[in-house]
Amino acid sequence: MDKTHAPPLSGIRILDFTRVIAGPLATQQLADLGATIIKLENPVTGDEVRGMSAVGPPRSPFFVAFNRSKQSVAIDLKTARGQQLARDLAAQCDVLVQNFRPGVMERFGLDHAALRAADPRLIYVSVSAYGEHTAMRERPGFDPVLQAESGMMELTGEADGPPMRTGLSLIDTLTAAHLSTAVLAAIMSRAQTGYGDYIDLALLDTAIAALGNMGSTWLTTGTAPSRAGNNHIHSTPNGLFQTATEPMYFAVGSDKLFGELCRIIGVPRLAQDQRFETVGMRHANRDELRGEIEAVLTQHSANHWVALTRHLPAGKVRTMDEAYASPEVAERKLVHEVGDEEETFRVVRSPFQFAETPVADYRVPPKLGQDTRKF
Repeated sequence: MDKTHAPPLSGIRILDFTRVIAGPLATQQLADLGATIIKLENPVTGDEVRGMSAVGPPRSPFFVAFNRSKQSVAIDLKTARGQQLARDLAAQCDVLVQNFRPGVMERFGLDHAALRAADPRLIYVSVSAYGEHTAMRERPGFDPVLQAESGMMELTGEADGPPMRTGLSLIDTLTAAHLSTAVLAAIMSRAQTGYGDYIDLALLDTAIAALGNMGSTWLTTGTAPSRAGNNHIHSTPNGLFQTATEPMYFAVGSDKLFGELCRIIGVPRLAQDQRFETVGMRHANRDELRGEIEAVLTQHSANHWVALTRHLPAGKVRTMDEAYASPEVAERKLVHEVGDEEETFRVVRSPFQFAETPVADYRVPPKLGQDTRKF
């Protein structure tokens, strides 16, 4: 296997004005593929997540999560000199990504119309809550707000409880994936046409697209799915079940998988029970089925059942430290150490692994403005 050639985005320069999660995560993914990321930050505060933790600046865990392998340039965009420096940097780059509220970059003279007029090959990406050119363009918005407004929160939580946000910034993370994909497509398009493009990406768009089959249910039937807590809305047993120790999640909704589960846990009679013969009947009698299954599962520990059900889609609920220490994470080499003369950090590698294509070496996240003089 020859990985002596350069990473695929080597030579691509990206000017990154983004802060917090969606934009920084996307440009970090592109950095892993070899792009040079020039992170342009406020010289006083930098990316606001630099101080958003108990550890604090200059490199908080929040900042470390989304900003490895980048270079930091500190420029005051509220000054004419800072704006000119930013324009000069943009002229040296292939891609510009920004997530200021709509209108801010225009006030700085850094909007896509101005910069692409100067360089038609520039790929310009705007990330906002509701889109750059909508009636709601001035409204601020963050991940949990869009979870609420998109209907995602209404789908999350127990059936008899209030709507809940997800424990992670899901919309931001998905937006990052869409952003990096769109940039790659624009780079390919430019290779064919010679021209860059303007990409308008909204958190709202990501949130609505993320509704997936749930959204499709409403679009095709006019009936919205209801909250089901940790259970699947269509199949059973497909949810969280208590053992003698930790709870476990079983996703064994099909007839075949259900029969195999019954055999493994020692109650094959359940697969022949008329109440549970089909997917629909199991779901209709889900409370009775849960009682039957948990009566068996609570006789032994989660680890006992994990060992027995290793060929089924099932797993116990782990704590975060258990997840990071798991043999699966170790075998996939998901955690890497990066460091400099002052600090060492553990970071999670990009999820993709290539057989032939090298990725860039992971480098420590930058200190605020550490590369300003170089540029």
